[in-house]
Amino acid sequence: MHDVMELFHLYKDDVYRLAVSYTRSVQDAEDVCQTVFLKLMEQSGIAPGKEKAWLMQVTANQCRSLLRSVWRKRTEPLDEAAEEIAFEQPAMQGVWECIRKLTPKYRIVVYLFYYEGYAVKEIADILHISGTAVTTRLSRARQILEKELEEEVY
Repeated sequence: MHDVMELFHLYKDDVYRLAVSYTRSVQDAEDVCQTVFLKLMEQSGIAPGKEKAWLMQVTANQCRSLLRSVWRKRTEPLDEAAEEIAFEQPAMQGVWECIRKLTPKYRIVVYLFYYEGYAVKEIADILHISGTAVTTRLSRARQILEKELEEEVY
């Protein structure tokens, strides 16, 4: 296994982007990232080459836990995620705006599939859902996005 600091430097941006995408809050994403890398420090049995998948899975789990928390439900979320995520292609900002509007269950599969490049099976493993559920969520998300983008153009 790589050194924790080496893994931190390799994957901190990926973990952060996933957390911002999922929570839509910079502060929550920072908290999630901190928790994820603290858990990494405690972990000893990650198979070599599987570190990123493990980090993505723990990040998704932490985000779900945070969104389910009683405290979170009693507060208003801050919605500056789009301002913080700097994607390489500025033309994608309109698409990202539409993705941000998706519910978390759709937004996370779109993010993992298109932005992180995970396969359906890998996403299913990360999110602890079936491959069929991932495929269905991707399909529904695409339909929603297509409708939103058509409305935005016209």
